[in-house]
Amino acid sequence: MSNIHTATNSMKKLSSYLHSLSQTPHRLRKRMLATWTPDQEFNQVRHRSGADMKRKLKWHDLVALGVGGMLGVGVFVTTGSVALHHSGPSVFISYIIAGISALLSSLCYTEFAVQVPVAGGAFSYLRLTFGEFLGYFAGANILMEYVFSNAAVARSFTEYLSIAFGENDPNVWRVEVPGLPKDYSMLDFPAVALILILTLFLCHSTKESSMLNLIMTAFHVIFFGFIIIAGYCNGSAKNLVSPKGLAPFGARGVLDGAAIVYFSYIGYDSASTMAEEVKDPFKSLPIGIVGSVLITTLLYCLMALSLCMMVPYNKISEKASFSIAFLKIGWNWASNLVGAGASLGIVASLLVAMLGQARYLCVIGRARLVPSWLAKVHPSTGTPMNATVFLGKQICLHVLIWCIVYVLINKNIRKKLKPLYTRFGHLNFCLFSLEES
Repeated sequence: MSNIHTATNSMKKLSSYLHSLSQTPHRLRKRMLATWTPDQEFNQVRHRSGADMKRKLKWHDLVALGVGGMLGVGVFVTTGSVALHHSGPSVFISYIIAGISALLSSLCYTEFAVQVPVAGGAFSYLRLTFGEFLGYFAGANILMEYVFSNAAVARSFTEYLSIAFGENDPNVWRVEVPGLPKDYSMLDFPAVALILILTLFLCHSTKESSMLNLIMTAFHVIFFGFIIIAGYCNGSAKNLVSPKGLAPFGARGVLDGAAIVYFSYIGYDSASTMAEEVKDPFKSLPIGIVGSVLITTLLYCLMALSLCMMVPYNKISEKASFSIAFLKIGWNWASNLVGAGASLGIVASLLVAMLGQARYLCVIGRARLVPSWLAKVHPSTGTPMNATVFLGKQICLHVLIWCIVYVLINKNIRKKLKPLYTRFGHLNFCLFSLEES
């Protein structure tokens, strides 16, 4: 009888298991499409971090974060190329069009951020609106972009720092690894040191990190102002209409240029990821997001005008356009200053990007789509320390193996690339075809 009873229980368990297994597609679909209300996000999900982030930021902190996130070195790379090949002297109009597009997008971010003032940016908005699957898909892609682009940016810091010190070869700052192909054998320890220092700052205090960004952004804006004033003082308005008029490539060229320079505006969403750390989110978030886009648009337009006034558009250097422009007017020392300013911009952009990426990962951890310990907020510092340290280590690792990644890509894949530059001056998106080599 006991054997029969055991067999019956086993059959019931098997039947229950098979029934549960048959419900898996339904449960998976339900979980994928499940949405949360803002009230649940505030009162339930946020408590999974164990402590609240400290609300210490004001509107001027958010403006500085947005401006610091956008004002990288992308403008130094894209402006010359777009003026030479697409827009001509009307490149400033391309920046205006791209700025209007970024402003419209920032208004959408502002509306979401005010209604749902939680960290997590696009992940939180998609999760509350369309469900966890789309939210996770977007969040995972954003995190991947952050890690890879931050690694590339950190390596470019060494290049611009070497220019600031008058050194033409940045590899003198790097360590060569024997056995790897030439140009792919350099370990960039200055970049790793920069990432580690920024990680320590971000773990210590969000307010102090914001103050550091505010100082660096202020100096960077002053540097931009120097370039703008120098361009106007040493340039000529005749260069804006010669040799072929203001828009030598026509309206199509202006719009093509706008599509490219738009990537210099990436970073205006940085302020929205700080929503849980703002004292008055309903007032400060709109000012921070929209204000940073307007300030950046003004600076970009003035920078583009100053370049085209210093040098006729058809004589602008595609690479290092501002440095070459200063050389042509006899200001040799200014090229070193461009390197110093670009290095400062890279540090500010990295700081803002690392602030945002940690909050993305923290909120994804609250949703339990990644290990929940990544969602923990340190009770004394009020920062997502676990997420910050984890992503800092990932960036350091990618900085060190970047040369090896390049080797694998170039060894196994042949690509046709159409580069589009970010605010960092590095590839962010590209169109390519893959062929087995």
